[in-house]
Amino acid sequence: MTTKPTLDVKDIPKPGQWVTLSIQHLFAMFGATILVPYLVGLSPAIALISSGLGTLAFLLLTKWKVPAYLGSSFAYIAPIIALKAQGGPGKAMIGTFIVGIVYFIVSLIIKKAGYEWLMKLLPPIVVGPVIIVIGLALSGTAVGMAMNNPAGKYSLLYFSAALITLIATIIFSVCFKGMLSIIPILAGIIVGYIYSVLIGIVDFKPVMEAQWFEMPEFLFPFVNYNVKFSWDIILLIVPVAVVTLSEHIGHQLVLSKVIGRNYIKDPGLHRSILGDGTATIISALIGGPPKTTYGENIGVLAITRVYSVYVIAGAAVAAIIFGFIGKITALIHSIPTPVMGGVSILLFGIIASSGLRMLVDSKIDFGNNRNLAISSVILVIGIGGAFIKVSDSFQIQGMALAAIVGIILNLVLPGKATASDNMFEADTKVETDKKLA
Repeated sequence: MTTKPTLDVKDIPKPGQWVTLSIQHLFAMFGATILVPYLVGLSPAIALISSGLGTLAFLLLTKWKVPAYLGSSFAYIAPIIALKAQGGPGKAMIGTFIVGIVYFIVSLIIKKAGYEWLMKLLPPIVVGPVIIVIGLALSGTAVGMAMNNPAGKYSLLYFSAALITLIATIIFSVCFKGMLSIIPILAGIIVGYIYSVLIGIVDFKPVMEAQWFEMPEFLFPFVNYNVKFSWDIILLIVPVAVVTLSEHIGHQLVLSKVIGRNYIKDPGLHRSILGDGTATIISALIGGPPKTTYGENIGVLAITRVYSVYVIAGAAVAAIIFGFIGKITALIHSIPTPVMGGVSILLFGIIASSGLRMLVDSKIDFGNNRNLAISSVILVIGIGGAFIKVSDSFQIQGMALAAIVGIILNLVLPGKATASDNMFEADTKVETDKKLA
């Protein structure tokens, strides 16, 4: 049962109230949105600008009916790092563009055939273990960032900054109510940054030298890199795109329950997926990471009962403006690596744990050998980093291979997964209860 909103979806807030409420949403998405480009070596400024532009495109394509904010997706960290290692940031942007195209195609299919086929293709026994792989495959990266100094050697001083950041983030997440419980990443980074200043591992010189207005380093196709599509890019990133579609559906169901509208029917799941894909394509065209709707901002909606799309649009405009402020970009770059490592330890663990939660909520029976076989193979292939190499420029590896194998095993093995088919509804109820608590 939904509570009467303070501001409904189409309500326009007063100017002063508008600014305050939009900045609140900006804070909610800020920590996670800048962490992704920080981890993969892209520009945080471009991530902010692309999140703002993508959110405005999403609002337009969903007919200004769905108050969702789109930020950087964590699911694509490993594929983007792999693509950058193979062919630089240009190859990563081509991969990001392909993600958007996949969303376009799925949107068209859903419009014609509904979305039940996607649920059958991606039952909990496949999606849950893949989400666990997404989190745990990055654990080594997080620990390395937390423990090492800039020279790549173990440092207790730097590790202490990571531990302080981690402890602060956990405290904000577990012990606080209201807005602070929604922005634990940002709050933890701030605490870790202050501690890092006190122990002398922050260099303020670039911040002092930065201009207030500064043009970000955009990455444009055909200008900054050559565009060349290849099967290795497609096979590395498309399986992850298929899995993140389930996350999108889950968020839309959560949002529907929080606000009291059926967004699967109106404006339609095909429109919200189209909006997500468009945001990702916009991001790819200017040098940003793939986009996804943010649970943090859905939490803000649940707590404040302010559902206005104009507030979300205000946050998007603020994010675009922030991206052009050189001092802010320089301040983000001055955050010590162990601070981001401390946050990442918790964040990647939470991603993995959410996969476990999906399996529990869906009542997956691991006494069933079919379920046991599918999940076991996905976990070992994904975390172990297995790959199929056809040539030097063509291979399927890690997370992507795990997702493909999981989908195939689910389709060909006899019997059915002994769990509820409505994994999104089960996950939604837990998420909604958590946000409304």
